[in-house]
Amino acid sequence: MASSDPNYSLNPRSDRLRGLAALIHPSRFAGHLDGLLSPDTVLQLQKTGRLQQRLVELLLGNELVSNGTDWGRDVLLGHDPRRAALLAGSIWHARSVLKFVSRQDVAILIENIGAEAHAFAIRHLSSGVATTSIDDPQKLASQIEHDGYACLGAWLKETSKLDRVRVLFRLPVGTSAESPAAEHYNSAGRLLTLVVAHLATEEPAA
Repeated sequence: MASSDPNYSLNPRSDRLRGLAALIHPSRFAGHLDGLLSPDTVLQLQKTGRLQQRLVELLLGNELVSNGTDWGRDVLLGHDPRRAALLAGSIWHARSVLKFVSRQDVAILIENIGAEAHAFAIRHLSSGVATTSIDDPQKLASQIEHDGYACLGAWLKETSKLDRVRVLFRLPVGTSAESPAAEHYNSAGRLLTLVVAHLATEEPAA
């Protein structure tokens, strides 16, 4: 008997692919489509239900999509990868974060990385990596993002290809998650363990 639930689907696999398509950053599709298409047009194509499965297959490849028949939540438990990167980057630069005491500097930093990442850095000060202080809040925020993305990318290298792309494709093309340095590989596991443990205390992301 057919379900009366409007969200019910007879094809869970297609639902998962459409859900993934909606999360992927539009810049990921742009390189696989006609270069003359405007960003707005790419976004509209991405939102078109009948094209979403095909777009995901275009990015991931048919084989990888076929291997994802039993997808659970991604390795970030469905949470925003940028948020995870900022949390990791804030720990990396925790010593610099702690040194900001003026209200103006703290406000600028929080405006750029968020109050959560600011508090997370202070809470995990003992796990900080960077030993060189950055005394400009804008520069520190930029470096937190850079090192956070790089740590996320290094950590994802230890996951399956499917798990990796399900997170990376939610980020724009060109972040440091795509080119971690050796120092990031050395610390990524420890920092992301703290981040994921923090995310796991929340309700699962939608």
